Amino acid sequence: MHKIPVCFAFDNKLIEAAGVCFASLLLNAYSDTFYDIYVLHSLTVTLDEVELRRAIAPFKNCNLTLVEVDNSFEDAYEIRHVTKATYYRLLIPEILPQFDKIIYSDVDIIFQNDLSEAFNIDLGDAYVAGVPDIGMNTFCTQYLNDVVKIPKWDYLQAGFLILNLKAMRADGLVSKFKAEATKNYTYQDQDIVNIICAGRKVMLPPYLNVNDCAYIQFYAYKPDLPIWMTEEQILRARRSGNMHYSGYKPWQRYSIAFDLWWEYYRRSAIFDERRYFKFFLDKTSLLDSLSLWKRIKGIARYFVYGRYKG
Repeated sequence: MHKIPVCFAFDNKLIEAAGVCFASLLLNAYSDTFYDIYVLHSLTVTLDEVELRRAIAPFKNCNLTLVEVDNSFEDAYEIRHVTKATYYRLLIPEILPQFDKIIYSDVDIIFQNDLSEAFNIDLGDAYVAGVPDIGMNTFCTQYLNDVVKIPKWDYLQAGFLILNLKAMRADGLVSKFKAEATKNYTYQDQDIVNIICAGRKVMLPPYLNVNDCAYIQFYAYKPDLPIWMTEEQILRARRSGNMHYSGYKPWQRYSIAFDLWWEYYRRSAIFDERRYFKFFLDKTSLLDSLSLWKRIKGIARYFVYGRYKG
């Protein structure tokens, strides 16, 4: 049995998303994989534990632990409607001292892979491993150069990370994270992780974290990708990558690969027929109100970006 600790951080607004995320994680686990799931949440929030446990109830290969987090980031900078909970991942080395290594993940992700292969990657003396942020490294190079001061293709997307907690504790990284958190970085904790961990990162293959921008780039364009990101890796990311809805959320509106999220919603223990029906009925009503030209554009976007193409 391979026990893999995985940590998430969210509030009650994302309970449904978390339930679907957990279902995808557990449905794609190998028979000998056991996930030790930790959920970080604020002291001031009573998380809906009943709903979370309902989501994992059909599965025997997991354990769920809720962990309260103090107000260490009360003065942290907030922007883009992202809350202070996003900073909680920076406290993991202190909050979970029993682990030397752990996976951190956002809950707006659908997993299509067992995570054993990723977790067993040798981090050496690196602090963190993650997938390069395709959008930032392609379109925001001036920001990376001037503000974050990170070379192109050395900037990680922070929605899925493998953390070397032992090395982080040894070098006092939590204190360094806290010191940076009051600064006005546009991409908040993601910038902080990249800055503090500069020079001690491992690059993961893209299938582990295919966010919206990467999905579009892999399908519609041929970006200037790093030489080590092979065509074989990109093909795997397209066919069976873990889909990260870092932009529009499929449970709120139509988004890139929205049908993949709803597929796992239907397969989850929290599936609600009325919720499912109402979402698509509302979207059908919205489509009926559009002009012919907007309908044509919508259909075109769906076939270019929106469909899941496994």
